[in-house]
Order: sequence, then C-alpha cells, then structure tokens
Amino acid sequence: MTTTVASAQTVGKYANVNGIKMYYEIHGSGSPLVLLHGGGSTIYTSFGRILPELAKNHQVIAIELQAHGHTGDRNAPETFKQDADDVAELLRQLNIPKADILGFSNGGHTTLELAINHPDKVRRVIVASAFYKKDGVPAGFWQGFAKATLNDMPKIYRDEYLKINHDSAMLQNMFNKDVQRMENFKDWTEEDIRSIQAPALIIIGDHDVSTPEHAVEMYRLLPHGRLAILPGAHGQYMGEAMFPDPNNKLPELFVAMVDEFLATP
Repeated sequence: MTTTVASAQTVGKYANVNGIKMYYEIHGSGSPLVLLHGGGSTIYTSFGRILPELAKNHQVIAIELQAHGHTGDRNAPETFKQDADDVAELLRQLNIPKADILGFSNGGHTTLELAINHPDKVRRVIVASAFYKKDGVPAGFWQGFAKATLNDMPKIYRDEYLKINHDSAMLQNMFNKDVQRMENFKDWTEEDIRSIQAPALIIIGDHDVSTPEHAVEMYRLLPHGRLAILPGAHGQYMGEAMFPDPNNKLPELFVAMVDEFLATP
C-alpha cells in the first residue's frame, strides 16, 4: 500500500507536548496500539504497509517524534528518554491510560524507555529491530556515524521528509540530531531490561542491524519475553519503505503475530 502525504495529512492532528507541536494519526478502533517509527523516518515510511491491517483490530495511534515528519523540534538534542516522555504526555492528553506499544528501530529504543520509565502507560510492548547495548550490533555500524553525511541517508527518507516540510535546513537538522543521538548511545543495563514487567515481544530479521544472538540475550532478560526472528533485513519483515516488494507475504505474517501476541490473556 502506498499512502500519499496529502492523504495522510487529512487524518492527522497536532498536540502541544512538552514544548513541541507533535503530529499523530488515529486509525481504526479497539484496544489502543501506539506505533513509533524509526530514525529519519515518518509514520508511513516505517508502517505504511501494515498500518491499515493493524487498524482492523486496534485503535492505532501513530506518532511522529521530535524533529521527524510533521512534528516540530525543540532547542535540545533528541533522546530516547525525551521521546518516551513525549509519548506518555500525548497519551495523557488523549485520555488513554494504558496502551500497547510497537516501536521499530529507534522507535524500539523509545519503547524500551517507555516500558522502563512509564510502566503505568504500557500494557504490552513489541520491540522491533532494536537493541539494548552497543555490542548488540557489529562494530562497523558505530564507526559509520563518525563520517556520516546527509547523502548517506536513504533517498526515500529524504524525499518523504521534504514532501512534508519543503525545508532542507530542517532535514539537515533532523539528520544531525539523529546522528548525534546514536553517537551518544548509552547501553541500558541488564537490570533495566529485567525491570520491564510488561509482556514484551522482541522481533528482528535474521539479517538485521541487531544480531540474532543479541535478540536472544535481550529476550532471556525479560521477565515476560517472547522472541521472533524472521527472514530478512532491517524492517523487511513488515514492509518498511526500503523494501516495497508487494509480493512479500511476511508483513501479513508479522501483523498476524502482533495481533496474536496482543490478544494473549
């Protein structure tokens, strides 16, 4: 499915959250499910393929985080903790006491922060293609940030941002803040992960950024953890924008797994 930015904007709303104008969309009805996109991304580059399917069984609250997509920026660095605080505040404003959270990539890191620091706001969490410590990914991943330029950002992300904002300076700003956040990445401790009491599903691709061994390690630390390792690269299993193959059946399988996990008593 391809959703144009124009059609996306017709369903979007804004809330003033901790000093920024935060963009969100609500689709479907049922139990609330928050979607948190990856770095450099938007709702639709991360979740465009699966959002309509998820909305068949859930009230989907899809959010764009600080400096991303339609959402404004603040005069402060991006942090996963701040993103989690922003999501918790938006849920408070929407009168949603508790929600399921599905976070992909950097959105998965924000999901960890929510589960650790706002446990009252989360019912179940799905952490997709994320990691809790730096050695969960190959060393080359981190070395790449030292010399990263905007041209290293996938064109599809740059193009989608500029469709929304038409401001190349703000695109550069988002890129710089994303890079800075990863350069400053701090491990969560094993105790942090063990403290997550919400049922948690860890999902990665077998050729993902995070290694399968790390996913298993994180799963073992979680008191109520489940684990799935699916074929494919970073987000390929859910039809992320880098993998637009309409013949890929894994996104439907992924949605079925999510629905099953969230419906478990």
